[in-house]
Amino acid sequence: MASRVELWTDGACSGNPGPGGWAYVLVAYGSEGEVVRELEGSGGDAQTTNNRMEISAAIHGLRALRRPTTLTVVSDSAYVVNAFRNGWLEKWQGNGWKSGREPVKNQDLWGELLAAAEPHRCEWVRVKGHAHHELNNRCDALAVQERDRFAGR
Repeated sequence: MASRVELWTDGACSGNPGPGGWAYVLVAYGSEGEVVRELEGSGGDAQTTNNRMEISAAIHGLRALRRPTTLTVVSDSAYVVNAFRNGWLEKWQGNGWKSGREPVKNQDLWGELLAAAEPHRCEWVRVKGHAHHELNNRCDALAVQERDRFAGR
């Protein structure tokens, strides 16, 4: 039985829009801090944006959970983390998915992310990207690999 679960996510894009990749690493830790289970996932799109890949990584990582879970979602995306921590999602929904007078970008994926997060208790944490966080670096490498695959490299 896991005593702590972390979901690390990242997205990558070449051009914005352009080919992109997303990745997650899901880690369950035991009571002594040992890794008891680890799961990775990745994918991408030939024509996308970095923000769409960041959101997609979180969606797929949360969908990989088999039962309602209390976890920490760790991302280097201020866009994703702040949407939850700063109440942007509630505000957007209350405004009919508008930010000011403009429709919220990526509304389709925000809806999917809200649905994926709904059965879980998530704490959203932002880390600085490319700052020597082992699992953030792993997610970045997987996302870049997918981006390059979709770019035909």
